[in-house]
Amino acid sequence: LVVTKIVKIGGFTAGTIGLTLYTSAFIAETVRAGINSVGIGQTEGARANGLSFWQTLRIIILPQAFKIAIPSFGNQFINLVKNSSILAFVAGGDLMYTANNVAATTFDSFNSYIIVGIFYLIITLPLNYYMKFLETKLKGMA
Repeated sequence: LVVTKIVKIGGFTAGTIGLTLYTSAFIAETVRAGINSVGIGQTEGARANGLSFWQTLRIIILPQAFKIAIPSFGNQFINLVKNSSILAFVAGGDLMYTANNVAATTFDSFNSYIIVGIFYLIITLPLNYYMKFLETKLKGMA
């Protein structure tokens, strides 16, 4: 006896899950690259001083890896904001979906898309400046 239960989810939930899975793969790759960029001598030195694998990872490797990966994290967060416009195809309710509706009703697609571009710029510029600030602050701690 096989019982299958179909779970129905809305378009916004499906889009959010898809965008989360998509972005998490890039974030995981960024973390992996940061960990791989820390020299092997750091691990050897920590192990020689008696630290366990998890202590080495937590105390020595990850702080250095995150410091190195800050620019990539910033890029991924900005890409996440911009990629959220893909949700317009699945569920609607974001800036591009609204711009498409306005363009369809007013027949003025150029101005509506320019306004949406300005909104995306308003959203992403503070993220960009914050990530630069964080990068310079962490670089000064080295």
